[in-house]
Amino acid sequence: MAIKVQNTFYISHGPPSLPIEERCIHLKNFLKSFQEKVFSQRPSSILLISGHWETSYPTVNVVSDGPSDTIYDFEGFPEAMYQFKYPAPGAPELAKRVKELLVSSGFERVDEDNKRGLDHGAWVPLMQMYPEGDIPVCQLSIQTDRDATYHYNMGKALAPLKDQGVLIVGSGGTTHNLEMLSETATSVQPWAQEFDTWLKEALIDGRYEDVNNYKEKAPHATLAHPSPDHFYPLHVAMGAAGAYSKAQLIHHSWGWSSLSYSSYKFTSHEILDP
Repeated sequence: MAIKVQNTFYISHGPPSLPIEERCIHLKNFLKSFQEKVFSQRPSSILLISGHWETSYPTVNVVSDGPSDTIYDFEGFPEAMYQFKYPAPGAPELAKRVKELLVSSGFERVDEDNKRGLDHGAWVPLMQMYPEGDIPVCQLSIQTDRDATYHYNMGKALAPLKDQGVLIVGSGGTTHNLEMLSETATSVQPWAQEFDTWLKEALIDGRYEDVNNYKEKAPHATLAHPSPDHFYPLHVAMGAAGAYSKAQLIHHSWGWSSLSYSSYKFTSHEILDP
């Protein structure tokens, strides 16, 4: 019988070079300690929502035969990066269930992709979190032409998966403006700090509606996220946890003066009841 999972997660996955990048050692150590310090249960499978898979309609990757391919969706990195493999099994039954839940919740079109493997928003963090690569993984895409509430509702539709032992993980970046990176700055840029602090306070206070309306509510919202691709995975994880869930900051570090690697755990309300 599958365990019931009470938590969902939003993980800042860092740069593609995380496996060999010493400047992200705090983030890497956090991810490596995930099973020991953050989530000790062994999930039946993992549903990962990555900021690196954008489609017009919600899409699941359906890998039925053998391990998932490792996608190198980046350029200009050291050759060692292109040698890594994360051959986790696919999760075709989970993909089918995700599609069923979304369609029954009003998402009229949900597509399947039978060829796509795992992009670096999936395999880079999972290689640290679950290095054995033996837990089946299914990816779900995001739609950047839709809003945050749409993705929150996507998460709400997927909440029943937790009762089947599925670990739902959003993977992105709490601030993600690659035009604003600095190799030389010795302190965090104020706009990034202000957005990161606002988000932390809103989540911990349970102001999920404000987070859904972050473009109007948050300081420097479009500077922190010129594109919402790395932010929408948070909304899916938040929605899957439930409106009365408890958010907890489980990691906080910075890269290149403006990339926040803040990561969050959402605990469903049921576990808080006496």
